[in-house]
Order: sequence, then structure tokens, then C-alpha cells
Amino acid sequence: MEQGTINNKNKGESVGLLERLFKLSEHRTNLKTEIMAGFTTFVTMSYIMFLNPIIMSNTGMPFDGLFLATCLGAAIATILMGLYANWPVGLAPGMGLNAFFTFSVVGSMGYSWQIALGTVFLSGVLFVFMSVTKMREWMLDSIPLSLRLAITAGVGLFLGFLGLRFTGIVVPDPDNVVAIADLTHFGFGNYGAEAPALGFLSFLLISILSYRKVFGAVIIGIGITTLLAFAMTWVLPTEFFVVAESAKSFAPATGFVSYNGLLAVPNFSDLEPILFKADIIGAFQVALIPVIVTFLFVNIFDTAGTLMGVAERANLQDKDGKIRGLSKSLKADSLSSVIGTAFGCPPVTSYVESAAGVSVGGRTGLTAVTIGMLFIVGVFFLPLAKMLPGFAVNGALIYVAMLMMSSLKGLNWDDLTEYAPAVCTTVMMAFTFSIANGIAFGFITYTVLKVGTNKTQEISTGVWALTVLFIAKFIFLSH
Repeated sequence: MEQGTINNKNKGESVGLLERLFKLSEHRTNLKTEIMAGFTTFVTMSYIMFLNPIIMSNTGMPFDGLFLATCLGAAIATILMGLYANWPVGLAPGMGLNAFFTFSVVGSMGYSWQIALGTVFLSGVLFVFMSVTKMREWMLDSIPLSLRLAITAGVGLFLGFLGLRFTGIVVPDPDNVVAIADLTHFGFGNYGAEAPALGFLSFLLISILSYRKVFGAVIIGIGITTLLAFAMTWVLPTEFFVVAESAKSFAPATGFVSYNGLLAVPNFSDLEPILFKADIIGAFQVALIPVIVTFLFVNIFDTAGTLMGVAERANLQDKDGKIRGLSKSLKADSLSSVIGTAFGCPPVTSYVESAAGVSVGGRTGLTAVTIGMLFIVGVFFLPLAKMLPGFAVNGALIYVAMLMMSSLKGLNWDDLTEYAPAVCTTVMMAFTFSIANGIAFGFITYTVLKVGTNKTQEISTGVWALTVLFIAKFIFLSH
């Protein structure tokens, strides 16, 4: 009897502590609801654990270390959001930003990943500064809505092209630049292994399951495609597959990583090659200013849109319509980008998938803390991450791209001076293979069209300044 009394007392004290930390009663929620909401959000965004290492390993950074960095960076950032801002929001390395980091800054521009991490750190510091001053409001107010929507959509189109390329659906063509691949080709060989039909199937499955609101649609779609691919290696003859020579750790007959189980105790020494390796001094270059600005813009606009959307769904407004705790949530998000740099992560940002947890009742930071704890558990799933074929995971990349491009529906399609710069921004990001160039073209187009149509009064001081900066970039910094 005494033991039962002690247990009940401890349970009561725990609930009391949670009540004081997260104000559960005030937000009309409870422990069970918050934990379930956290689990829901984690499942919907857990694909980042597998996708981010696949993308960023193209920089030469080790896959194992990137997987641990993704899990730990997301965990720390999300727990910080929960404890400091008391918001039900999950954070992780940003999709689009990781691709810009890998294929633009390191790939096209030729900078080392250490210097690229340095630019992420500097953009994060600027974001923190803006979040604790009035500059955040000035930035959000001075940049027109059309360009903000276009940046999100453009990043989506950029990701979509990458997804099509990684799965092997789109291939280089000497006559037409790009062309559709042979959909019967299966090159199970490396993290970016190409299997066009299966990659497209992964995208279709995820989309159908998401439309039907199936719990964990992304993970289920990846899982079904992976199982189907494994089954094919048993049914079809070995000669049917093309195995990459570089796939040293893959089973030679199938092209997949040899099965060694789904779980393993993490070896945190794998983090050593990328931990605290940001070259901040090397990032202090005039040529890298557009890169820093790009990281900052995409991060701040994406974050602001996500947080305000989640706040509306979670009913976090006060009686005057103002969003409670928005300033704290932005500070937590901006600080997370700086912290994530230490682990070797691209900018860590708030995920729109947080709306999934909110939809099942998540209202407080306890939801976020639950998400963060699940990301910590995720470090044990490295064997699973290495076993998943690239084409199955990259189907999710195409799906995420389509979601991001839906922001174009918010454009004013009756005003050429609004939608033309937005479309220019979106298209140029993909066609120049650079998010930075897309943003630059968009701002320049916006300013020129407004001036040429006698709408100069609609150009803010911030847009004027950035237009001059981007013109100077093309004149003086083009290689």
C-alpha cells in the first residue's frame, strides 16, 4: 500500500512538473494527447533522417556521421523549441537548403563543405540577430508576398528536379539537355542508385497515401518500394541489374547493402570527421555574401510561414489575434541553425509536417519534446538507413517538391508585375541549378517591372537594396 502511495505521489509530481513547464491545462490538452501528437509529427517528418544523409553525402561528408548529425541536430533543436517557446513544432535540417548546400555551394561553386558550413553559421547568426531586434519584422514586411511565395515554390522545383535526376527518371541528353530514361533500367548500386520506375512508384505511393491521410504515408511508401525492390532481386535474374562498381559495401548480386539487422548501438566517433568543422573564417568572402543571404532568406521566410500556419491551426492566438510566443519560437528556430552547424547540419528549420501533430491535438512544447526524444531514438536505426535504396527515398524528394510548389496558388495571377517575377524566381532556381541565382533574377525582375509600369511606389527600401546587391553580384562576382 505504501509503495502504491509513493508511486502515485511520484506520478503526481511528474504531471505537476509537466503542467508547470508546458501549461497543459491552459492549452486544454493532456499528457496522452501531447505524446501522441509528438509521435504523429515524428512519423511524418522522419524521412529526413534518411534523405538528408543521402543528399549531403555527395559533398564527401561521411554518410554515417551525417545520419547521426541529422538525428541529434533535429533532436536538440526540437527540444529547445519545446522547452523555450512551448510550441508543438518539430525542427530538422531544411529540405532545399541541404540541396543548395550540396549541389550549389559545394558542387557548382566549388567551395569545401567546411566553408559551406561556415556560411550556414554566419546566416544563422544573422537570423538570431534579426530575431532579437526589429529587423525581423522589417524583413518580412519589406519583401513582397509574391517573392516570398516564389522562393518556397522555387526551392520545391529545384528539389523536384533533383529527385527526378536521383531516381534516374531524368537523364542528361546531348541533343535536348535532358531526356526521360529507360524506365526498365535498374541500377541498384549506391545511395543514389537509379531505378526510374521504382523511384516514380515511390512518389506515386506516397502521394496516394498522403491524399488518403494514411498515417506515416512517406515512410510507408518508401517501405513498400524497398520491399518490392528486394523481391525483384529474388525473382529476376542477376543479369537484369546493373551494379555500380563503387558499391563496395553492397551485396554484388542485388546492389543492396547486405542485411545486418535494422538496429545498432550508435558509434558516436562517426561524428568526429564533421563535428565542429565549420570554417567560419573561410566563409568571410565577398563572393559568399549571396550564399549567406540565400540561406538567410529561405530559412526566415520558410520558418515564418510554417510557424504562423502552425499557430493558426493550434489556436495559439490571444484575444487580440496576436500569436502568443511567436518571438520565442523564431528565436529558438534561428538559434537552432547555429547549433546545428556544430554537428555538420545545413540550416535547421521548422517543419510544416508539425501540422500533423497539431491536427491530433498537440498544443504545447511537450509535443516538441516528444519529437526530439524520438529523434534521439532514431540514432539506433543507422543500419536501416544504409539499407534503404536511394530511389525509394528519393521518391519522397519529388513528393516534398510538389508540396512546396503549391505555394504558387497564393499569387495574384491578375497582376503581371507580381506573378512574372515570382515565376521567374521559381523557374530560374531549377534551370540555373541555383537557388541564389533564382532569388537574384526574381528581385531584379520585380524591380524593373515595377519601375517600367509606373509602380515604383510599391518597391520597398529592402527590395531596392537587394536588387542593387544582386546586380552587383552578376557584374562583379560571376565566374
